[in-house]
Amino acid sequence: MCAEDGCFPGLYWSSILSNPWLSDGCTMIISSIWGSCQVILSVNVLSGEVSRISSADSNSWDVLTLDGDNIIAVSSSPVDVPHINYGYLVDKESTSTAWSWLNVSSPPSECSEKVKSLLSSLQFSILKVPVRDVSGSVTKGAAKPIEAIFVSSKTKRNDSFDPLIVILHGGPHFVSLSSYSKSLAFLSSIGFSLLLVNYRGSLGFGEEALQSVLGKIGSQDVDDVLVAIDHVIDKGLASASKIAVLGGSHGGFLTTHLIGQAPDKFVVAATRNPVCNLALMIGTTDIPDWCYVEVYGSEGRNNYTEAPSAEHLTLLHSKSPISHVSKVKTPTLLLLGAQDLRVPVSTGLQYARALKEKGVPVKVIVFPQDTHGIERPQSDFESFLNIGVWFKKYLP
Repeated sequence: MCAEDGCFPGLYWSSILSNPWLSDGCTMIISSIWGSCQVILSVNVLSGEVSRISSADSNSWDVLTLDGDNIIAVSSSPVDVPHINYGYLVDKESTSTAWSWLNVSSPPSECSEKVKSLLSSLQFSILKVPVRDVSGSVTKGAAKPIEAIFVSSKTKRNDSFDPLIVILHGGPHFVSLSSYSKSLAFLSSIGFSLLLVNYRGSLGFGEEALQSVLGKIGSQDVDDVLVAIDHVIDKGLASASKIAVLGGSHGGFLTTHLIGQAPDKFVVAATRNPVCNLALMIGTTDIPDWCYVEVYGSEGRNNYTEAPSAEHLTLLHSKSPISHVSKVKTPTLLLLGAQDLRVPVSTGLQYARALKEKGVPVKVIVFPQDTHGIERPQSDFESFLNIGVWFKKYLP
């Protein structure tokens, strides 16, 4: 529920090997989320002992396969392409401390010299960011600092700051990991620093922190992002006058909330299949129960109905970014999947029309064959290429 500093935060994993057992027959090897990293854990199902056995660096690790007491895994970071590692158990009497890891040469994973050169000029760190205005009603786990991954150039250009892109994951019960992303590496390579914020509600920080955002979307999560931005500005890592924001799904919800609630904070914005109007989404999405639980919290289960009342619709609208659209002045790019059943395209189009009505610069790109993730390779490529062009237009 509430992980102590540096301690096991609970299991957060989505897949498991077909044979996850070490030779002792009682120890499982799984990948799980630990703060902003994915790590490899050994779990003794008889004693209940859980141990982090992957390297203690800030990279993210994932198990590929297991054979006896030998592991093949892959590790990466925002500035390191994925590479294969071999792990073996040195002392079978001590599974928690006796693992050794070796890099495995893998020609298929080699990248071009140009990519290596671009990545070698970058660095990253995981920042601890204290949350703001923690009242007595907040649980201990929800009062702990959040984390943000900061990626930047190793050298400043003429002692000035690179523009900063604030990147917000969806869910909200998901997480931005310290793993390699070709799309984000592309944005880094064209001259942007990145700040990936794991606001309260993210996986990997204990259940109290995760559950704390329920009923508080559009306020607590928004405030966490603003606090993280102020944190890097105060530390002298970014300029307050050169900030962009990017997010998809619930990250798009946050993006459009932020440009409405803090209209002077952001120079430019881009969003992929954003949740812009919960009152419109509730009648067309394939997850109407999600809308109720995120807005009402635990009471959402009792309030849920397929026929929302006027009172429910009013609250859903008040929690939505579109309730702040009159204050928006940030140029905004919307990337929408026409086949999206989760956040139907109508919500993004409505928001874009509202911005146009106000005279705010807005561009909409619709991908006819894509669903919620905009994950088809050509669409993923085109969307981030357009994001880069859009951001460069306003933050050259």
